[in-house]
Amino acid sequence: MITLDNKTETLCNRVQAGERRALAKAITLIESTKPQDQVQAQALLAALPPPTNASLRLGLSGTPGVGKSTFIEALGLHLTSQDHRVAVLAVDPSSARTGGAILGDKTRMERLARDPNAFIRPSPAQNHLGGVARRTADVIQLVEAAGFDIVLVETVGVGQSETMVAQMIDIFILLLAPAGGDELQGVKRGIMEIADLILVNKADGALTAQARATCADYSSALHLMRPRPEDPAGYPMALTVSALTGRGLAEAWEAVQTLAQARRTSGSLSRRRITQRRDQFHAQVDQLLRTRLMADPALKALRQSLENQLAADEITPTQAAEALVSQILPH
Repeated sequence: MITLDNKTETLCNRVQAGERRALAKAITLIESTKPQDQVQAQALLAALPPPTNASLRLGLSGTPGVGKSTFIEALGLHLTSQDHRVAVLAVDPSSARTGGAILGDKTRMERLARDPNAFIRPSPAQNHLGGVARRTADVIQLVEAAGFDIVLVETVGVGQSETMVAQMIDIFILLLAPAGGDELQGVKRGIMEIADLILVNKADGALTAQARATCADYSSALHLMRPRPEDPAGYPMALTVSALTGRGLAEAWEAVQTLAQARRTSGSLSRRRITQRRDQFHAQVDQLLRTRLMADPALKALRQSLENQLAADEITPTQAAEALVSQILPH
């Protein structure tokens, strides 16, 4: 049984009290790769009670230059004005030298960062596929325990691996810019299939007409895909918004709420979260096995020998992997 030391217990209580400084400190502990920190991080997570608020987890991705940060800030301010508490987990590309987040979303969302009902945390994606940080699911648990009822996970880029974000959110939003048919061809089918809402941003000024045309193109594309029987008619849908002027934000949020309520009523949201917890369990097993395998001093010499054989083209990668794993789990 994992026990809390006094320091971690105090941190746990402060997080539940909604103290932003304590929440930031707890997330740093969760994201640490030090073995002693991970022991206390897991003790902290285990001690947190289930959130009492009905939280909603949104995933958001978009092509570079689409205005994700501007949109998130505009949506965040819209939500805090309605007495929601909003946590933004912005997963940034990592520095190759330090491993830290390099885009710094707090500097790109200055007004939202100053809002007392909002919390922004940039996290480095490092080498984790799917554009989501390794501990994002744990961080979601922390911010919900701190009383945030809307959690928005911004992911890195757009591509097939982005579908991994679906393992931790309730509704997925794909943000796109007004563009021609070539842009539609460039968006991967995988991410289109998991999108619940496509928002064509920058629907203002000279781009208004083009945004509407692009929205119509995506609406047609969505209708060609297999419908989701558990969702209301009309979903997934495409809408136009302008993060700059705020036009369409209220309608987009209403569309999110309608879908979320329908999924709560049908029970599909709770079933989705059960599936997500199972997916996270399997992902954590894979991660822990790899971490401990790489750290085991008894296997270090064998790994080095196998890597030398690979370099000399004496064995295949599959044979090398089988030789290493067989030392741990023999047939």
